[in-house]
Amino acid sequence: MSLALYDTMARAKRPFVPRDPKRVTMYVCGPTVYNFAHVGNFRPVVVFDVLFRLLRHAYGDDAVLYAANVTDVDDKINAKAAEEGVPIEVVAERYLAAYNADAARLGALAPSFQPRATRTMDAIIDMIGRLMRSNAAYAAQGHVVFNTSAYSEYGQLSGRPLEEMIAGARVEVAPYKQNPADFVLWKPSKPGEPVWESPWGPGRPGWHIECSAMIEQTLGLPIDIHGGGVDLIFPHHENERAQGVCATHEPTYAAYWLHNGFLNFGDEKMSKSLGNVALAHDLLQRYPGEAIRWALLVGHYRAPLEWNVELIEQARRSLDRLYGALRRAAEVPPGAKRPSAGFLAALDDDLNTAAAMAELFALAAALETGTAAEKARAKGELLGSAGLMGFLAADPEHWFQGGADAALRARIEALVAARDTARRAKDWPEADRLRAELTALNVEVMDGPSGATWRLKAPA
Repeated sequence: MSLALYDTMARAKRPFVPRDPKRVTMYVCGPTVYNFAHVGNFRPVVVFDVLFRLLRHAYGDDAVLYAANVTDVDDKINAKAAEEGVPIEVVAERYLAAYNADAARLGALAPSFQPRATRTMDAIIDMIGRLMRSNAAYAAQGHVVFNTSAYSEYGQLSGRPLEEMIAGARVEVAPYKQNPADFVLWKPSKPGEPVWESPWGPGRPGWHIECSAMIEQTLGLPIDIHGGGVDLIFPHHENERAQGVCATHEPTYAAYWLHNGFLNFGDEKMSKSLGNVALAHDLLQRYPGEAIRWALLVGHYRAPLEWNVELIEQARRSLDRLYGALRRAAEVPPGAKRPSAGFLAALDDDLNTAAAMAELFALAAALETGTAAEKARAKGELLGSAGLMGFLAADPEHWFQGGADAALRARIEALVAARDTARRAKDWPEADRLRAELTALNVEVMDGPSGATWRLKAPA
């Protein structure tokens, strides 16, 4: 395998070499489950799903272990639970179920592990204890705080002056901290908040320690790949790395750090706090999950991506081209369903999804030309390549007509056939009338050399 990945720590693409090819490990920061996730939250889900699929293709399904955590105790969850008068578990379960359902509809494979902070409390407390015993943490005013001066490499992942990072991330400079960059590992719970017993008093963990403990418990440390959004580099991933190395005394926490760019809405990143969100849950009522997935992958994962209606409409049209080629080649028996060399070369180059998509279009074009053997090979490679990337999972007819029940489908087919008859008779007023009737049914008619086909348009 010639996979090369851009490592944030190295500031360069590096050949991927796992510590153990029989046990490849990857961890990606997952959701905080207090509401439906916006589509920007799903960009890392689909990006790292592509990497998960690629690693499984290279090393074997059973050899790749992928953990994506769930933050199920948090100020926002606490506030939501208090507002509804229910335990935090009720809120977390509701929105985790919705998140997993939306992820599945976007074609994301279930991770090997989905650890939850509230179910990792013993491991969290144990890791904090080890940090205390190694003098990498200290107790102060009911808190346990990580001592950043105990880790000489603190700041290397971010690669910026510490003062700049602290100012940019609005790090709380509390009076009980020995250094401004020190961060909380354990804190007292406020009245009415969830609380757990610990050697340092009742309370709950800080955010950063949760991920380190969940990684260690599910995958073991160090790991091969750690992923997440670019906004997590500091302070979250910087702090994870510091406490993880100090707790385990391993020189490495993660061998490769991968970060995806923001999904932007207008001039700003998509964010619930800014109120400029498009919920994936709502989008999935209007568009196929594959179309949303395509839109999220159309640009390079490390670059910002502008989200708008045209992006997703273009994604749907792109998939129409591929499904259309498959529908026209329905009678062609596929050859071996394996990714093409060009497709794999694109993904091996730091997940160059745009180049991989271009290869899909080339294979679709090859499916409509050449000898029978060439068409069969192209069809097999198209299905194998697209399948590796999470596309073309539907039957072509279902892709175009899946929203119509049997009665509606029969009515549409009759109207399309009547319009075709009118067109052949050059009865243009009748053809136009029938097309208007189809448009009223939210049907788009596509005329081609072999006759008219149709699809249901996205609901307005």
